[in-house]
Amino acid sequence: MNNNQPIILVGDNPFHGISHLSQERSRARDNAVRKIDHAADLVLISLENGANGFMFSVSETSLSILRSLSRRIGRQDLKLYAIVPYMYEYVRLATQIGGISGLARRMAKQIVLSANMQAVTSGMKGLIRMDPSALLEAYLFYEIARIKSSIRGQANLDSVMLHEVATEMLLALNLDWLAKSYIDFLMKLGIKPGFETRNFSYLVRKFTEWNIDFNTIFIAAPFNKAGFQMNPSRRECEKALKNLPTSCLIAFSILAAGYLKPPEAMQYIGSLPNLEGVAVGVSKKKHAHETFSLLKKKLVQCLPAHM
Repeated sequence: MNNNQPIILVGDNPFHGISHLSQERSRARDNAVRKIDHAADLVLISLENGANGFMFSVSETSLSILRSLSRRIGRQDLKLYAIVPYMYEYVRLATQIGGISGLARRMAKQIVLSANMQAVTSGMKGLIRMDPSALLEAYLFYEIARIKSSIRGQANLDSVMLHEVATEMLLALNLDWLAKSYIDFLMKLGIKPGFETRNFSYLVRKFTEWNIDFNTIFIAAPFNKAGFQMNPSRRECEKALKNLPTSCLIAFSILAAGYLKPPEAMQYIGSLPNLEGVAVGVSKKKHAHETFSLLKKKLVQCLPAHM
């Protein structure tokens, strides 16, 4: 770690009714947690009890939560970790408006209507030159502007992370140039780039081959005692983590979708090397209080040996 304060993030999956373990659980919690003010309450309670940031996919739901938070908090050291694009929303739109071409037209229209001149200019350059890097910059300008407009200067946008589907596509297609363009662009804006993945060991191997500096990025990946979502195996992920030259991991799914109890989960997480922080989603006020109080206590105790 770079300092004595672990990154402890509230995750937004429960606010979208997402459970990676059970569809029934998702439907059961859907009505309660979709309410924006309730979700903002959970974020605030988490912050009061040890969390210091919010990790979220850039969706209308999460942006509404940010708007609610901006009305209820003063300027504070709240860290925002955004994940783009919100793949579920874009896949749903693509099926409704004519596939990829329809989605591209919709995005172009939204960027123009946003009146964000940086996004518009980059987008025009990308279209004229057929330059994928410029198109990526236009999209990122657009999403960053949406976030900043929603939070109204009440928090810091520390990182923008590439959604796992986009990350796995970069890896599978060997698009090292696009990954480097993404990193360079965000670093110029003073925002730390990140990559979400469920193939941690493979990402570490490919980024090492591509000579990507791990000091410049975050990697968000599942790590838990049960090995849940750790591909190809818990052993391989732990081995790759140990071999990293620096702390850059933000672990999620640490409770294995509720399979593990918090004390057991945190004991395992606290034993990991090169851990920069964790992200945990909560759907009840009681859970927010208990989970983040325990996280703060346990991580501060366990992590100094690995900083």
